[in-house]
Amino acid sequence: MEFRQLIYAIQIASERNFSRAAEKLHIAQPSLSQQLSKLEKELGVLLFKRSTNSVELTHAGSVFVNKARHIVDMTEQLRREMEDLADLRKGRVVVGSVPMTGAHVLPDVLPAFRAAYPEIEVVLIEETSRNLEELTVSGNTDVCLLSLPLNEPALTYQPVIEEEICLAVPPDHPIASASRGGLVPLDSLRDEPFILLKKGQGFRAIAHDLCGKAGFEPRVVFESGNIETVQALVAAGMGISFVPRMIVRGDWSGRAPVYLSLEGRPTRTLVLAYRKGRYLSNAAEAFIETFTRTIRNLRRE
Repeated sequence: MEFRQLIYAIQIASERNFSRAAEKLHIAQPSLSQQLSKLEKELGVLLFKRSTNSVELTHAGSVFVNKARHIVDMTEQLRREMEDLADLRKGRVVVGSVPMTGAHVLPDVLPAFRAAYPEIEVVLIEETSRNLEELTVSGNTDVCLLSLPLNEPALTYQPVIEEEICLAVPPDHPIASASRGGLVPLDSLRDEPFILLKKGQGFRAIAHDLCGKAGFEPRVVFESGNIETVQALVAAGMGISFVPRMIVRGDWSGRAPVYLSLEGRPTRTLVLAYRKGRYLSNAAEAFIETFTRTIRNLRRE
């Protein structure tokens, strides 16, 4: 059994298609099929059920791929640890982020990191909160910028930012004029139409939690994967929404939402999450340190 065969089997399982797997692996499809057949013959079991339109794991294949992923991940951790022991300045850190948050935080952090560690490559992965947690548990990201609560018990985290959650309403909404600088009670929103981020986004869960604590389920009339679309729909009078303070915009051209503070001034906590017990390379440690220092300095300004 060769190490590359483990990589091949993992990729086929991920893609469930030989052509796509071969493309991702940068090898010819016949070569990939040949290597898999060779592996199955050596093991004496069938790893994949092939059909005209799909490739599915057998039971033996599921066991093999799960173990293979663990071996590949441990190999990568060992490589990084040896690089650190050799005191190499070169390295690589894979950072995951939700687009909504990353767009407002990473433009401050990444230039600072590049200036301090010019030879360390940063790979950025943007996904939903749910997918980022899975990627971090599987070892496909080193560290992720997420909001609490986390769903994966295998993750641990370091808090980095706490910020207020605001209410966004259309400019002609009665709440906008009635509040007059006061705090809006959450339970007064029970009959309002809500525009929220799609399921799988961490902030969607926060919105539902806020409404739940006020004793109601939000009546969702529109969903979007983009916070800018959510705000634009609010500005157009289609409903109301919750937004993090960092997202609040003052540069709208034309019609804009009105942003109000909620009673109790609820907050969300942003964290840098990583898998428990997984070796953090010097590059990953440096990124976490640079992130926290940069944000701390910005908050002081």
